[in-house]
Amino acid sequence: MNTWLRIALVTNFAFTFAAAAQDKPKSKDGEKGKGRAAKAADAPLPAGVKEFTYKQTPQGELKLFVHYPPDWKATDQRPTIVFFFGGGWKNGLPTQFLNQATYLASRGMVAARADYRVESRQKTTPEKAVEDAKSAVRWLRAQAASQGIDPNRIVASGGSAGGHLAACTGMTEAYEAKGEDVKVSSQPNAMVLFNPALDLAALDVAAKWPEGKDIVPLIDPARFIRKNLVPTVIFFGTADRMLDHARVFADKSKALGNRCEVFTAAEQPHGFFNRPPWQEATLRQTDAFLTSLGYLQGEPTVKIPGDGKPELKREK
Repeated sequence: MNTWLRIALVTNFAFTFAAAAQDKPKSKDGEKGKGRAAKAADAPLPAGVKEFTYKQTPQGELKLFVHYPPDWKATDQRPTIVFFFGGGWKNGLPTQFLNQATYLASRGMVAARADYRVESRQKTTPEKAVEDAKSAVRWLRAQAASQGIDPNRIVASGGSAGGHLAACTGMTEAYEAKGEDVKVSSQPNAMVLFNPALDLAALDVAAKWPEGKDIVPLIDPARFIRKNLVPTVIFFGTADRMLDHARVFADKSKALGNRCEVFTAAEQPHGFFNRPPWQEATLRQTDAFLTSLGYLQGEPTVKIPGDGKPELKREK
């Protein structure tokens, strides 16, 4: 069978599987959450995907699921992207970005999906998730020589709370894991953020977490906008209450000379990017953004389903 036909079949299966997985209700019970995590980890990996333990924590080991391009070699220097799932820092599994990782690997990137600590499974609060996200970026950079990765072209991405974590890897300095080699940077070279939580103070989340008043100032991206932030693209639905936070964020960042783009989907709610046709539309725009950075080559190959073509509006 033709190699690209095989990729198309695998990608089509992945999109169907992940869309179904994302529509299932999240467990509110800690033990059920643990069971679901174990089941996901034990499931057979798709072709071209390997599992690695990137971190040992007091609550257990954390995994990265790495997707490789079909012609990948360990001696390559590929651009790389790592995805962090959403779930309000409480729930979620790294299956969420299976579709996007599968597609970007078919386009030539190394694409990773990271697990991290959440309240339902590990009984932790968000600063541990921030620490884990930084550890994941650092692991990929430290393993560049064996993973065929260009250490200077690593992208952090995620949705909602996962988008917040990706932003923290590119912006905040607190919560670097003890014992890791801080000479290896945990900062990505670009960020792709899907309806991220960018202003924790405005969301008034501090009261919901133990020691939240101490944690929030250290992991609130809105407080760390500065010159020389890495290139960033942000996606939001116009029905999402956090969109205004992104607009203010982008205005402040661009005023300092940074590249920060915001694209919106009309009348779409939070999490719109998980569902067709918006999943494909945001993925196509992600492809265009990465191509503009020189991380990808050629035209996007993702197909947007349906007769009508959903349009993302560039706001910033």
